[in-house]
Amino acid sequence: MAGKQAPVMDIVSVADAIEWQARHAEEGGAPGTGRVIRGLLAILDGDTATARRISNWQGLALKDAMPLRIAGGLHNLVLTGADDRLARVYSGQITDQPSIDRLICELVETYDARLLPWLDGPPQTNEAGRSASLMAGLMWLSERVCPRFEMLEIGSSAGINTMMERYRFALGGIAVGPENSPMRIEPEWRGTPPPDTRPEIVSIRGCDVAPVDLSDPQQALRLKSYVWPEATHRMARIDAAIDLASETPPDVVKLDAGSFVVEALEREQESGVTRVLFHSIVWQYVPDDQQQSIRRAIEQAADSATNEKPLAWMSLETNRETFKHELVIRYWPGDGEKHLLGTAHPHGAWVEWMAS
Repeated sequence: MAGKQAPVMDIVSVADAIEWQARHAEEGGAPGTGRVIRGLLAILDGDTATARRISNWQGLALKDAMPLRIAGGLHNLVLTGADDRLARVYSGQITDQPSIDRLICELVETYDARLLPWLDGPPQTNEAGRSASLMAGLMWLSERVCPRFEMLEIGSSAGINTMMERYRFALGGIAVGPENSPMRIEPEWRGTPPPDTRPEIVSIRGCDVAPVDLSDPQQALRLKSYVWPEATHRMARIDAAIDLASETPPDVVKLDAGSFVVEALEREQESGVTRVLFHSIVWQYVPDDQQQSIRRAIEQAADSATNEKPLAWMSLETNRETFKHELVIRYWPGDGEKHLLGTAHPHGAWVEWMAS
């Protein structure tokens, strides 16, 4: 590995990134996926276009989620029926790493042209389970600002979390959301429950540079390709999201994060409504110049925030030092400081609530 001197997300070595991501999948309950990712080590000296691009990756291999990009393409082979040999690895029928290595080499050689484009962009890991932390954050925020919210999400992908006002949550024994919702979010709750409030989301919209249309079966299948096959509950949540999107599509525009935030914050804000910028496991993919643009736009809007027109910034992102996924909120008027409310499983399996 890269050593303790550098944060995990600063790993440059391709081999180190692959090994780290493989272990992370195994520790996350996806041993088959971990073995498939580790099998990428066997192709690094190969002469396929896919192998050469991986071997000569330019940038931070782990921050770019390079191993997860190609893992999505390999999983897609199984989901589309193009080649189902990896299904036995995902199911645990094949666990011998040398055998898996040989299979990965064969697949990359056979499907080189098909797999190569999967390296072009970051994985679309839109996950409804993350909305458990986000909703809990709104419940906490409701005690401090206007409990009616205008929600703005960056990196929305398919817009699954821009439909969270239609989900039913069970959070530490507190139920929130429509009782008849097909989307049930019930994470293992650790710690005290969140405040028993009822946030009202009056509007919610998002952006993505490459939004996924859930009504398109091929695009929906691509989204599923990034889900670890062992996580069958995540697949079920995508199906529930597709059902909800067929009723009312999520409001997601094709736009970069920086432009979206600047434009959104310049709009007139309704009195008695808190404007909330939010995002989950996406900040690492936002270019540095756009991150700076967003910070400047937030600082400017914070200066104008009032009790009648509050502003908040809520994120569920990776701490690059600890690799914990932290729920953090800042709000104005107020101290503007970062409030760490809790940590969560990256796919929403559990939430550890830390706020008082």
